[in-house]
Amino acid sequence: MTRISVKVDGTTYEDEVEPRLLLVHYLRDRLGLTGTPVGCDTSNCGACTVDLDGESVKSCSVLAVQADGCAVTTVQGLSKDGEWTGLQRAFHERHALQCGYCTPGMLMAARDLLKENPRPTADEVRHALEGNLCRCTGYQNIVRAVLAAASDEEVRA
Repeated sequence: MTRISVKVDGTTYEDEVEPRLLLVHYLRDRLGLTGTPVGCDTSNCGACTVDLDGESVKSCSVLAVQADGCAVTTVQGLSKDGEWTGLQRAFHERHALQCGYCTPGMLMAARDLLKENPRPTADEVRHALEGNLCRCTGYQNIVRAVLAAASDEEVRA
């Protein structure tokens, strides 16, 4: 067992974990943060995307021990006091989800894009979301939602 200390959605956790435990399973099974889904377990779908020290990562390809000393933001850590962010509202208002399975990863990847590029083009949005698969929406409404969020001052602040 390996001792880790990780800040997740603003709360610090200290745990002993097996060195082979994936971050996605640590978040879901140990911390009960089930908003981050297990999609493919091969890093192909992007559903499990989280923010690790400011970078978007697929949590099924990161070991929990690699997050030791880091800050992790999950989709559950996006809203503050139950209030959705502009990006979350844009996804809802633009019908950018259907079954919702890919939505946490799409939101986290889109958030990362908007931090780096607050005014992306549609092509830049598509490129940024390449590693996230959706089997329901056809992506058009997801791209529209990200572009709408980019025009929202709150998202860029």
